[in-house]
Amino acid sequence: MTKLRLAIVGAGPAGIYAADILLKAERKFDVSIDLFEHLPAPYGLVRYGVAPDHPRIKGIITALREVLDRGDIRIFGNVRFGEDITLDDLKKHYNAVIFATGATRDADLDIPGIDAEGSYGAADFVSWFDGHPDVPREWPLDASSVAVIGNGNVALDVSRMLAKHADDLLPTEIPANVYEGLKASPVTDVHVFGRRGPAQVKFTPLELRELGELKDVDTVIYDEDFDYDEASKAAIASNKQVMVIDRVLQAWRKRPAANNAGGEASRRLHLHFYAKPLEVVKDADGRVAAFRWERTRPDGAGGVVGTGEIREIAVQALYRAVGYFGSALPGVPFDERHGVIPNHEGQALHPDSNERVPGVYATGWIKRGPVGLIGHTKSDAMETIRHLINDQGSWWQPVETSEEAIPALLAERGVAWTDLSGWHRLDEHEIALGAPHARARIKVVPRDEMVAVSRG
Repeated sequence: MTKLRLAIVGAGPAGIYAADILLKAERKFDVSIDLFEHLPAPYGLVRYGVAPDHPRIKGIITALREVLDRGDIRIFGNVRFGEDITLDDLKKHYNAVIFATGATRDADLDIPGIDAEGSYGAADFVSWFDGHPDVPREWPLDASSVAVIGNGNVALDVSRMLAKHADDLLPTEIPANVYEGLKASPVTDVHVFGRRGPAQVKFTPLELRELGELKDVDTVIYDEDFDYDEASKAAIASNKQVMVIDRVLQAWRKRPAANNAGGEASRRLHLHFYAKPLEVVKDADGRVAAFRWERTRPDGAGGVVGTGEIREIAVQALYRAVGYFGSALPGVPFDERHGVIPNHEGQALHPDSNERVPGVYATGWIKRGPVGLIGHTKSDAMETIRHLINDQGSWWQPVETSEEAIPALLAERGVAWTDLSGWHRLDEHEIALGAPHARARIKVVPRDEMVAVSRG
C-alpha cells in the first residue's frame, strides 16, 4: 500500500482542519502528517487574533486540541519555514505540502499621511494585546481621541479594547504588560469610521451588541446616518443578520448618548457611517493630528458616492482595520495583488502560466484571502484535501522518508523545536499562572520563555 507523507505549514485552524479531514477521508493509502508552526504554540489566529474578552470563540481551541491530542499528527513548533526548513527539504522528505499560513499583516490604506507617527495597523495592535511573541512588549497608548478605520469585526475588536476599562479585562487571559498599558491609557473617545451605511456593515450582531454593554462607555451614533435608501431597506427586510444589526442600532438611537447629546460615561465609542477616508493630517512633528474624510451617500444599489462635503476630527492616533493580507513564502508562488498563493481549489499554480505546481497546496486565508469566519475554513480544507487525494500520480517522490529524519535535521541545524508534549507543558504553565488571580490563564509572551517552558 502506498503511504502519503504530508507536511502542513501552519498549525492554526486551517492546518489542523486539513490534517483531520485527510485522516478521516476515504482513501487507499496510509497517511503520516507533520505540522510545522513558526510559533512555539499552535492554534494561530484563534490564540493570537481573537480578542481576550471573547472566550466563546477561543473555545474553538478545545476542538482543535482534541484533533492534536489523538496522537496521529506530529507537530514541530518554533520552526520557521524558509529558514529552519525549506521547500527543498520538504521535497526530500514528503510527498506533498499544504500551506496554511493565513494572512497576518495589515492590508494597505492608500491615503496621504497614513505613515504618520501614531498611525497603526490593526493587526499589529491585535498581536500586541494577544501577547504575540514577535511584536514589542510596549504599545504607545497616549491618545485621548482615536480614529479606527473599518466596519468589520476587527475594527470592533480594536475599538472595544481601546475603549473598555482595563480592570474589566482582568478575568481574561490578557497578558500583564497589556493590562498595564491599557490601564494607563488616557483615552476618552474612540471614533469608528465606515465608508458605507449601517445596512452594509461587516460586523456580526454579537460583536456589535457587545459595544452597548461596555461598563462606563457610551456608544454614540448619529441620526444623520439613518436616512435609508431603498437598497438598505431591502437588505434589512431580506437578511436576518442585517435586520438584527439595524434593530440594535435603532435601540441605541433612543439612548441619551445618541448624537453626542450627553451620556454620563467617562468614555465614548462613536460610530460614524458614510465616511470615505481622505487623509491623516499630521502636525509639525509628523504625528497624527486629525482624520479627514468625505461624507458619502447611498447610490441606490448598495454602494456609495461622494457628496463633496469634507469633514475633519482631531485625533492623536489612528488604526486602520481594512483587512488582513497574506505574506509571500520562500520558493512558493505568490500573488502580490491579492496576497494569496495562486491556486485552483487549493492546487498551487504558477502565476505566469497558470500551470499546476505538483505537490504544493494551500488552504485557509493564504488560499482564498482573509474572508469568511473560522467555520468556512473546514469546507476550504475539504476541497484542498479532495484534490490532494486525487493527485496521487503527481506527488513528489521523497528520498528520505523515515520518521526520525526531520527531528535529526532540525537538531543538526540547532533548531529548538517544540512538540505536542511541550505545548501541554506551556498550556498547564499558563493556566497555573492565572489560577491564583481567578483568571483563565496568563499568557507567556517572550518566545524564549515559551520555548524554555515547552522544552522543560
